[in-house]
Amino acid sequence: MKARTKPLTVALVSGGMDSCVALGWAAARYRVAMLHVNYGQRTEAKELECFGRLVGHFRPETSLVVDAPHLGRIGGSSLTDRRIAVPSDDEPGEIPTTYVPFRNANLLAIATSWAETIGAERIVIGAVEQDAPGYPDCRPAFYEAANRLIALGTRPDTHITVETPLIAMRKADVVRLGAELGAPLGLTWSCYQNESAPCRQCASCRRRAEAFEEAGAADPLDGLR
Repeated sequence: MKARTKPLTVALVSGGMDSCVALGWAAARYRVAMLHVNYGQRTEAKELECFGRLVGHFRPETSLVVDAPHLGRIGGSSLTDRRIAVPSDDEPGEIPTTYVPFRNANLLAIATSWAETIGAERIVIGAVEQDAPGYPDCRPAFYEAANRLIALGTRPDTHITVETPLIAMRKADVVRLGAELGAPLGLTWSCYQNESAPCRQCASCRRRAEAFEEAGAADPLDGLR
C-alpha cells in the first residue's frame, strides 16, 4: 500500500507497553495520529513523558494531548484515588480496584471526536483482555458495541472503525510482537504507583515482569532502581 493511500488512524497511546506495541502495529499499516489522555492517574506525569518520547520515535502526522480531569474527580479507582490501595495482585473473578469506571468509553469518545474532525478512518487501542482481568471495558464485545455506537453517532459520510490488534493476545505475545515490530519498549511505563523507578510490586509491574520472562527477553527498564 503506497503511503499516500494509507488511511489515517488515531492511535490511543497511554505511554504503556501495550499501547506502544499497538501503535507500532498501526504505524506499519497506516498513517498515524497519536492521542494521549491525562485523566488524573497516579503516574500521569510519567505517562505523559513517555508519550512525548514515543511521539519523537514514531513521528506521527499529528499528535494531541487531552485533559479529562473529570475521571479523576469521579474517582472510584485506585489509579485515581490515593485513598484506595493499589493491589499487588488480581483477585480471580473480581474486578480489580485499578479499573477506572468506564474509562475506555471516555477515551474512545475523545478519539472518535478527533478522528471525525481530522478525517481518520480508524482508531487503534492497545486493549488486552488477558492483561486486564475483569475489566468490563477490555472485552471484545465492548469494542464491537463501540463500533456500532460510533456508526450511529457520527456523520453519515464518516466511517470510523475501532481496531484492537492485541486483545486476544497473552502478555508474553505482546512482548514478542513488540520485538518483531521494533517497538521501543524502553520508552514505556507500566507501574501503577511510581514515576522514577518501577515499584515491582503492583499487579501491572508483576504482569510486565512475567511477560518478559515468559517471552525470554530482558525488560529494558530492569536497570532502573
